[in-house]
Amino acid sequence: MKKLSLVLISLALVAGATATLGGCSSTIENRDPSGEPFPSVEATSLAGETVRIPEDFAGAPVLLLVGYVQGSQFDIDRWLYGAIDADLEVALREVPAARGAAASLAKGFIDSGMQRGIPKDEWGAVTTTYGDAAEAIGQFTGTERPRNARVLLLDANGIVRWFYDQGYSALKLKGLEAALEGVTPATDVDAD
Repeated sequence: MKKLSLVLISLALVAGATATLGGCSSTIENRDPSGEPFPSVEATSLAGETVRIPEDFAGAPVLLLVGYVQGSQFDIDRWLYGAIDADLEVALREVPAARGAAASLAKGFIDSGMQRGIPKDEWGAVTTTYGDAAEAIGQFTGTERPRNARVLLLDANGIVRWFYDQGYSALKLKGLEAALEGVTPATDVDAD
């Protein structure tokens, strides 16, 4: 009963902070950032490691699955399952981008909730952004229809080479596969 009371108090504090601070940040018109460098942001993985995006992935492509609200997890999961099923050879990172002052205040509560729903050995692949970092990503992709994941394929230099934000599509996954072939560094073959 004591644990339930603490959870209810925590939820009340988050709700109060959200109401007091004006809730979520304002909506930003969606945009396609293809061909542009991804903004340099700092995130923290659920394993507690600091991750610099895109710098920590320099030299190889990375697929970012960005979500702005908890409801985007359904779309992110479909993209994740599709990428795994297609056996895409690319680093995958989920990037929850929790925008707004209330989210920043509830950071520990949000992260611990995600940790409870994700196996511990996968915590390193979930890199959460708050505050200025989440706002920078929101400005970069737009935040309309926040339940849709923002799927970004970055090349070895952090440039967006493929982008989609309309919800999971098997046909678009095929397009992602083709785009990945164009950004994967060529493998050196020894000449005999």
